[in-house]
Amino acid sequence: MIGVIDTGDDCAAWTFPAVPGSVRGARHAVRDALRSWGIDGPLADVTELLVSELVTNSLRYASGPIGVRLVRPRSDGGIEADGSSPPGSPAPPGLLVEVSDPLPDAPTERSAGPDDEGGRGLQLVACSARRWGIRRGKSGKAVWFELALPG
Repeated sequence: MIGVIDTGDDCAAWTFPAVPGSVRGARHAVRDALRSWGIDGPLADVTELLVSELVTNSLRYASGPIGVRLVRPRSDGGIEADGSSPPGSPAPPGLLVEVSDPLPDAPTERSAGPDDEGGRGLQLVACSARRWGIRRGKSGKAVWFELALPG
């Protein structure tokens, strides 16, 4: 891990170098943050899997640092997203996850065949998330997704 950007009450963010060990580091950081928020079980498993897939995509195509950010709904039901929340109308409370890298090109969702060893990451995100998208910024892009919280 290059550094922990923030681990506040409702937001946790890290930056990882573009090296293979960062996928494991991101999974562990996400799992620890979710556990500290009292989020575990299937939701933590799915979050960890999707972060792993997106960090792997970034690692495969980008050469710079990879950002991972988790934002949980505030206790008043809103989503604290530091001015960079997903586009569109306000959403019901959910766990917001972003994986960013310096490559400006959007990832391409493709259909993987049964014998393909890759190409399923965005399919997993699309099937598992309440909603997802890509946000372009000045220095790259972020792939974000939102998962429903139980209850």
